[in-house]
Amino acid sequence: MALTATIYKAELTVSDMDRDYYATHNLTVALHPSETESRMMLRLLAFALNAHEDLAFSRGLSNPEEPDLWQRHPNDTLAHWIELGMPDEKRLRKACGLAEQVTLYCYGPRAPQVWWDSMKNKVRRFDNLTIIHVDADSEATLATCAQRAMQLQAMIQDGQVWFGTTEQSEEITLSQWYP
Repeated sequence: MALTATIYKAELTVSDMDRDYYATHNLTVALHPSETESRMMLRLLAFALNAHEDLAFSRGLSNPEEPDLWQRHPNDTLAHWIELGMPDEKRLRKACGLAEQVTLYCYGPRAPQVWWDSMKNKVRRFDNLTIIHVDADSEATLATCAQRAMQLQAMIQDGQVWFGTTEQSEEITLSQWYP
């Protein structure tokens, strides 16, 4: 018998003073059986950092041809492809060819040493790519916020990100690697 996704509900309030974006999003997030709660919370963080009325979760892990999140234009072309993890050059090339903007959030213990060292010279040709590393401590902090029904808040100002629940909020450490 196949495992099914676990459904989480999140009310995410975004106050992005850097982009003058203020909204509350009621989101349904499916936790894939092979996904950790930490990774799911990283998807919610990525949503908050790129929040837009047309931003949506894709089928992600259920369909390897799609990113974790995407923003589509009304004519169905891709405005923004948002990916989590450490994809290979071929996947990044595909994403940069399909979307106007691509944002990659790297995480995990191997990201800084192994993956980035092998990719930093290969990605220089992609003008529409941004790569951001999520600190391991921040990743662990996000995991503590995971509940089946969540009220989350994200505040972004002057490049600083505060993310958490209505009871507690922690600063999230992000490092922009590229460009």
